[in-house]
Amino acid sequence: MRAQTLDRWTHDHSFGQEIERAGEGRTKAVIVITAAMMALEVSAGIAFGSMALLADGMHMASHASALTISALAYYYTRKHARDERFNFGTGKINSLAGFASAIVLVSFAGVMAWESVGRILEPVAIDYRQSLIVAVLGLAVNAACLLILGAEDHEHGRDRHDHNLWSAYLHVMADAMTSVLAIAALLAGRYYGLAWMDPLMGILGAGLVSRWSWGLMRSTGHVLLDMKAPPEILQAIRSAIEAGGDRISDLHVWSVGPGIYSAEVGVVSSSPREPAAYRSLLSKALRLAHVTIEVQRCPRGGSDGRPDMV
Repeated sequence: MRAQTLDRWTHDHSFGQEIERAGEGRTKAVIVITAAMMALEVSAGIAFGSMALLADGMHMASHASALTISALAYYYTRKHARDERFNFGTGKINSLAGFASAIVLVSFAGVMAWESVGRILEPVAIDYRQSLIVAVLGLAVNAACLLILGAEDHEHGRDRHDHNLWSAYLHVMADAMTSVLAIAALLAGRYYGLAWMDPLMGILGAGLVSRWSWGLMRSTGHVLLDMKAPPEILQAIRSAIEAGGDRISDLHVWSVGPGIYSAEVGVVSSSPREPAAYRSLLSKALRLAHVTIEVQRCPRGGSDGRPDMV
C-alpha cells in the first residue's frame, strides 16, 4: 500500500489548538490594566500606611505575573500545536499554566497573611481618606476586568474547560474580593477607630484566595495526571456502545485540551462490527477528538443475545 493512500485514515493531533482562543485577547487587555493598577496601589499602600491597600496591590502584582503566564501559554499552545513531539497536541499546556498560576496565587496569599500578622503586632498609622480613594478605584478596575474576561460565561460554566482563562478570572475575582475587604477595613478604621480591621482583612483575604487556588490546583491537576473524564461522559459512551447488546470491557477517557477528550474503548461482542461502526455511535457533543476502539469476539450468551461475560 502506497503511503499516500493512508491519507483518509490519518489525521493530525492539533485538535484546533492552533486557532487563537477568545480568552487570549481578553487576557492581554487585562494584563495591561492590572499592571497599571498594581503600581498605583502598591505605591499608595506604602505612602498611606494601609496594609489592606498594600495587600490588594500585592495581589495585583501576583495576578499580573500569573496573567502573563496565561498569555505566554496561549501563544506557546498555538505555535506548537502541530509539533509532533506532543503525542496529543499542546492542549494540556492550558492546564499547566492554570496550575502554575494557582501556585503563584497561593504563594502571594501566604506573603499577604505574614505581612498582615506583622501589622497586627506592630500597627502603623494609616491615611484612611487617600487609601479609600485608591481602594475604590481598584474595585472599579477589577469590575471592568471581570467584564472583559467574560463574567457571565464563567457563572454559567461555559469557559471552565479553558483552565487558562478560568485561572485569569479567579485572579481578578480575588482582586475584587480583596478590594471589597480593604474598603470595609478602611471604613471601619476611619469612622469607628477599628484600626485592627485593616490587617485582619488582609488575613481573611489570604484565606479566601488560598481556597480558590486549591480548587484550581485540583481541577488542573486532574487533567495533568490524566484522571478520568466526568462521569456523564463515561456513561454516555457506555450507553451508546452497549445499546445494541455489545459490552465494554475497558474504557479510558481523559482530557487532551480544554473540553476535548481522547478515548480508548475495548468492546466485546458475539457479532463484532468494524471499529468505525462503533465510533459512529458516539455523539459529536462529547467532543471526543481521538478515539481508539479495540473489538474482541466472544461466544453468544443467553436469550438476550448479549456476550457471555464471566
